[in-house]
Amino acid sequence: MKIAVIADIHGNASAIMAVLDEIGKRQEIEHIYCLGNMIGIGPHTNEVLDILFSRNDISMISGNHDEAVLALIKGEEHPFSHSHAREHHQWIAERMDKSFISKLEQLPRTIKKEINGKSILFIHYHIEKGKLNEHISKDPFHSIVEPSLENLEVMFKGNNENLICYGHHHPTHYFKNDKTIYLNPGALGCNTKSTAPYEIVDVKRDKTGISLNEANYNNLEFLASYGLLQVPNLEFILKVFHGNQLRQ
Repeated sequence: MKIAVIADIHGNASAIMAVLDEIGKRQEIEHIYCLGNMIGIGPHTNEVLDILFSRNDISMISGNHDEAVLALIKGEEHPFSHSHAREHHQWIAERMDKSFISKLEQLPRTIKKEINGKSILFIHYHIEKGKLNEHISKDPFHSIVEPSLENLEVMFKGNNENLICYGHHHPTHYFKNDKTIYLNPGALGCNTKSTAPYEIVDVKRDKTGISLNEANYNNLEFLASYGLLQVPNLEFILKVFHGNQLRQ
């Protein structure tokens, strides 16, 4: 069985459309798993959520940005660790179509599947078992570790899955030992070039194949929309999350 894994769309409608177009041309892909942070950073909140929730072949989990924006909308405590992004999250919250609130609230933090005898965990980033139900203001997600097999083995020490798919840290990660594959498809919507990464996973009984992919798209219009919409923290976002492509 072949599945597609995507993560961290971050309000980039152009990027997700390019990826879904490529996936759609590969008829062998049976399902798509999205690892959270559909919104935040990029300004296309409603467009991205409309694309995702209109399909029945995509399963989603929530990420830290999704939950932080929801907290503001619901009048709940915003995570102190995200205080630098509060103004931006408030901007997103004020513009998000209210019909998406209940849909985002219903998203789980984890999805566990068994495919062809292989156990798979889909999660935005590691959460200790005792913190799985903690509010986002309590910072339940593990702090980001330097990507290496050793660090991931330590972070996911309590997990026994054959494949662990996660996002949150934007670079692509692919590590494996004799038992587990650790896969981060990379941030689909936040890149320093005009490509959107995604992965195809071929789960067979005897082995699991990983194909690292990138969809090309013209992102100049997307980057220009930050200024046109007067997105808060514009210069910081373009520099940190998009490599100042618009300034080159």
